[in-house]
Amino acid sequence: MSSKVTRVQAVSDSAQTPYKKILVISLFESFDTRRYLETEMVKQLSSRGTDAVAGTSMMDSKTPVNRHTLIPLVQEIGADAVLVTQLVSLASDAEVKDMNPQSTHIFRPTYYYNVWTYELTEYVDPQSVDFEHALKLATQLYAVSNQEQVWAIEIDSKIKQDTDHLRDYSLFVNEAETIVSAVSQDGLIVR
Repeated sequence: MSSKVTRVQAVSDSAQTPYKKILVISLFESFDTRRYLETEMVKQLSSRGTDAVAGTSMMDSKTPVNRHTLIPLVQEIGADAVLVTQLVSLASDAEVKDMNPQSTHIFRPTYYYNVWTYELTEYVDPQSVDFEHALKLATQLYAVSNQEQVWAIEIDSKIKQDTDHLRDYSLFVNEAETIVSAVSQDGLIVR
């Protein structure tokens, strides 16, 4: 996996940094995907000394994610910033691949002079599918004090997977590390 960070908006002059309490929100269709990324981002932020809360820990899968549902969450935890990540684009390419073909050969003489038998047995494992994904995520940081966007990045990631690793959780860990590293480098949280 490789990731490239593009700074879309540098830290705004109105940003009151560093932020100490952050509500982490992910906007994906799947609630589980949202929960996985938010959990990893909270872990990364907490390991750097910032108090963070995952939005999915305070709502269920039926709660709509909009301004009206987020404001009470922000007030409940006393957040001074909201970190929002959303999917911009996802393109996938798949290729079918033969797995470990093997064969045995049996070559032996027969009863007749200069006549041989030959047996060939082929063993082929089921085919596998290799995937290549081009993933683009946008992350914005909003200040609660003035309800304005104070920072934004986009992350382009190239991900290679096979059918044995389709639910590879390390993808969430890597994306969270990339996002939180950018947040830290730009001085938005305590270093």
